[in-house]
Amino acid sequence: MKYLLRSLLAVLLLAAVQSASFAQGGRRQGDRLSQLENAKIAYLTDKIALTQDQAQRFWPVYNEFSDKRRDVARRMRQLRNASPDGLSDQQIKENLTQALSLRQSEVNLEKEYFEKFQKVLTIRQVGKLFIAERDFTKEVLKRVADRRGGPGPAGAGQLAGPPEE
Repeated sequence: MKYLLRSLLAVLLLAAVQSASFAQGGRRQGDRLSQLENAKIAYLTDKIALTQDQAQRFWPVYNEFSDKRRDVARRMRQLRNASPDGLSDQQIKENLTQALSLRQSEVNLEKEYFEKFQKVLTIRQVGKLFIAERDFTKEVLKRVADRRGGPGPAGAGQLAGPPEE
């Protein structure tokens, strides 16, 4: 049974990575994201060993958490994409203050859902959840980088050589 679940997980993860790595290929971005989400569900379910009862109670809470976390990340990206070149000193200060507030709200969100997760999962499963989320992200990034022939997460953003002078 465990072999079957792991095989299914590997297939879902591979399918999600493959579809996410193609810029165009007849599939819409929503389909790729859906496959990636399905792979993540299978991965987390396996890693934290959810029972059927736990899964029914856990996923609505986790989805709520993910939606809120995604919103904070979107707002953070918007701030990061604002170039300080065209902004006044006061606007730059406000953006940096907002960024710090968003980072704090992200921590507060994790604390809030840490408590909510404990009402559905054992503390051991909650610990495994946070590790499994990080490991899933690392694995997806690694597989996408491998498919593209580029550096993995450790080498992301590195130049091939020293800058020319």
